Amino acid sequence: MANIAKSRIRDASEDPKDTDSSDEHKHSTVNKPVFFTAAGLITAFVLWAWIAPGQAETVIFGSMDWIAANLGWYYILTAGIIVLFVVVIALTRVGNTRLGPDHSRPKYRLFTWASMLFAAGIGVDLMFFSIAGPATNYLTPPEGTPLSDEAARMAPIWTMFHYGIPGWAMYALMGTALGLFAYRYHLPLSIRSALAPIFGKRIHGGAGNAVDITATLGTIFGIATSLGIGVVFLNYGLSELFGLPTNAAVQVALIALSVLITIFSTVSGVDKGIRRLSELNVLLALGLLLWILVTGKTAELLGQLVQNIGDFFSRFPGMLLNNFAYTEGAADYPADQWLGDWTLFFWAWWMAWAPFVGLFLARISRGRTLREFIFGVLIIPFGFILLFVSIFGNAALSFFRAGDDAFLQEAVELPESGFFNLLSQYPGGTVLIAVAVFVGMLFYITSADSGSLVMANMTSKASLHDSDGAPWLRIVWAVITGALTLVMLFIDGVYTLQAAAVLIGLPFSVVMYLLMASVLKALRAESRSLDSRLYSVARASRGTTTGSGQPPWKERLAGRMAFPGPEQARKFVEEVGIPAVSTVAFELRELGTDVYLSQGESAEEGMPFVDATIKFPEQEEFKYQLCPVMHATPSWAPKDNEGTEGNENYYTVEVFTARGTRGINVMGLTKEQVIEDVVSTYETHLTYMAMGGTAGTSFTGVETTAPTEWDGTGSVDTDMTDSESNSN
Repeated sequence: MANIAKSRIRDASEDPKDTDSSDEHKHSTVNKPVFFTAAGLITAFVLWAWIAPGQAETVIFGSMDWIAANLGWYYILTAGIIVLFVVVIALTRVGNTRLGPDHSRPKYRLFTWASMLFAAGIGVDLMFFSIAGPATNYLTPPEGTPLSDEAARMAPIWTMFHYGIPGWAMYALMGTALGLFAYRYHLPLSIRSALAPIFGKRIHGGAGNAVDITATLGTIFGIATSLGIGVVFLNYGLSELFGLPTNAAVQVALIALSVLITIFSTVSGVDKGIRRLSELNVLLALGLLLWILVTGKTAELLGQLVQNIGDFFSRFPGMLLNNFAYTEGAADYPADQWLGDWTLFFWAWWMAWAPFVGLFLARISRGRTLREFIFGVLIIPFGFILLFVSIFGNAALSFFRAGDDAFLQEAVELPESGFFNLLSQYPGGTVLIAVAVFVGMLFYITSADSGSLVMANMTSKASLHDSDGAPWLRIVWAVITGALTLVMLFIDGVYTLQAAAVLIGLPFSVVMYLLMASVLKALRAESRSLDSRLYSVARASRGTTTGSGQPPWKERLAGRMAFPGPEQARKFVEEVGIPAVSTVAFELRELGTDVYLSQGESAEEGMPFVDATIKFPEQEEFKYQLCPVMHATPSWAPKDNEGTEGNENYYTVEVFTARGTRGINVMGLTKEQVIEDVVSTYETHLTYMAMGGTAGTSFTGVETTAPTEWDGTGSVDTDMTDSESNSN
């Protein structure tokens, strides 16, 4: 096989037209049950809220109050369990499991990947709450005395907490589930696929549709909440700049703008350009932060940043499960009401956004280990959020504590004003406000554009090619999302959106628990796979197998220092590999086992391969595939070895199982030694199945056939493809 990072192999029986890469760019077909049900429910809700806003307000806020009073503990406990779950995964041995085959490596370099995670932590809502959150927590803290030193100390910490580790743990859980089942277990990239261990083949029917509908409803309310916050934030900023009124007409115009831009980007194909602008946006947001830091009380802000870091991590365990069971709160803002307005809202909001951001995180993290992925998601975006909230929040607190009561009161009562009022206090205030409006506008546009794409994908039939929904479907969802945002704002502004998010988070929390159970079942299978390999090694060391398949030491050493070319690899597969694998396959057939034996050549370079596959009822398939793999010749390779000098690349012949290759090179072995390796690998698989007992596979009833064509296994590329959505 050619370079495993770029080329693919195919079965000899396949038509080359069937593997044409152009298939990957076709749009997915609409999943009619999911689309019509979800769109119908949202449309009915919009019409109800439009026709009877008073009744809608009563029902929405009444339901939220009931949830806060009776199920607040459930939301708090759920967030804590999710944090514990993902951290335990990262710290245990299954943390070495990759989001992809064993041989997969990250597509993006560490710095590029970290930058993407960094950008995922920024949005217009962070600008909104970076001042409104600390202001509310200072004036009406859930614990302690209002306007006290302790209230000031905790004010930014609570905002960091709400934007911090629990929410990113929810994203990490969703990204883990989506990436693991799509890229490692060869299922379509969708939430229903991630629940295959729970529902089995029912993911293709009503159960799968129900999950997708629930996720779609949660996501659209999450997106609408963000867009609603963006609308009121931008309306106030435009009012400060141009004197525009802060009223419904301007907000309708902003919502219409988001829909029109989505339509334009869909029909014109400028999605990538919009996302490039969002990267510029990150730099502008950092510029605003640095300006406040440099032109403000630099030493004081840095000192507060250091203390905020210490306070956050020292108090985090207690904050995580704090539902204020013994706290009354402020006289005019009880602790249970504060809990519903803030913590419960944020946890529900994070859950609603989890399919959106989790999909983005899974796509950019293919090839990374679960440990890398989870700790990267938990730490990198939150690092920026901590910095942003600390600098802006403490800058505002310095004015509050100096006696600027008007600023404080307006930041609490009109939260969209806080960020702009803070900027106006610094040199170049008008320019800063203009930059903030521009930054907020781009965040708003990219959220609307990417949101419609994700909604279209969620209501389309998932495919192994990771294709996007049809353009017309994106437009439909852009219109529906805009209408939902509009009617919710008309009822009672941002507060209605927050209340609705709390409501929709309740059913979707059930999906989060199902995802944890599903991932746990899959990782238990990974653990059994590790145990089976260790057991097989132990058996070999006790001499209970037919042999290790290793050649004498001189041949091993000579083979290790050889860097053969393509002709040697071809010759080995044709003269040793194919006869050896075929011999075992024929013997297994004689013993009554159905073995699918195939041979073929790589699509690009014509390198031969051989593949033996055995399917088991209610168990994972066995695969033993020998493929030539091209590598760059290392600088330390002996120059006088035959075939090495002047060659930039050399070949190995590696063993691929259903989960990829671990880099085991059999080139140089004899036919008998390769036969022994096939048998040993088969014995390991039988041991793995025996360890599972009657539980069977993690994917009972679901087809998870490993590909004969391996792709996406290690290319390093700094350019994101058009199909990858921006999570801002």
